[in-house]
Amino acid sequence: MRELLEAVAAGEISPAEAEGRLNGYVTEEAGRFDAARPARRGIPEAILAEGKSVSQVQSLTVTSLETTGRALLTRLRDEQVSPLETHLEREAPEATVDRRGSTMLVTAETDDRPSVPATVAIVTAGTVDGPVADEAELVCVDGGLEVDRLEDVGVAALDRLLDQVERLRAADVCIVVAGREGALATVVAGLVNTPVIGVPVSSGYGHGGDGEAALAGMLQSCTVLSVVNIDAGFVAGAQATLIGRAVADVS
Repeated sequence: MRELLEAVAAGEISPAEAEGRLNGYVTEEAGRFDAARPARRGIPEAILAEGKSVSQVQSLTVTSLETTGRALLTRLRDEQVSPLETHLEREAPEATVDRRGSTMLVTAETDDRPSVPATVAIVTAGTVDGPVADEAELVCVDGGLEVDRLEDVGVAALDRLLDQVERLRAADVCIVVAGREGALATVVAGLVNTPVIGVPVSSGYGHGGDGEAALAGMLQSCTVLSVVNIDAGFVAGAQATLIGRAVADVS
């Protein structure tokens, strides 16, 4: 503990980082940030921007950067993005921002993310499924996995998928993001011998168009796959990261 206090006094680490090392979490006005989760679970605590104020998002992002070297934000609203980027330019000018739709990965200058020799194939049925796939992808990128993205290969034109079978089979784990009836996940799971994670998406219209039909279809799949909740890209990415780490034997 003395060494930790001396490091804070010397300005080598921030008080927030010291608190995170001592307690495993950092307490602030916006909540308690689980700074120890990457070491404990192999996946980060994501900052769910939905339902949070601009100042809360800003504060948690800086705390995450100070304690873990990176910050993963999901479900950002348009009105939160510009103030956050301005805040980061002032508070963490050395940070790198990778934004994809409503998901953002911010990494400090000294990025110590692990490099995991495993590949996740992220498969979308159509363009509308892209935002959920983006969320899953940034989680996998944060976890150090290689990502192979296969776009717009829905079952309405099966040849588009069959042309990509070798890429699917080369991956260590597959995430399949699909709306409507969710059939793509079942088809992919029948073609590969790797774990498949289905992500039902709230795309479509009419009965079940809010993702319930896709969820039900994936849960009733006659091929073996795992299913996460509707639009749960983060959960799928986290599961794929854990599988990739296990495959690569990364502790």
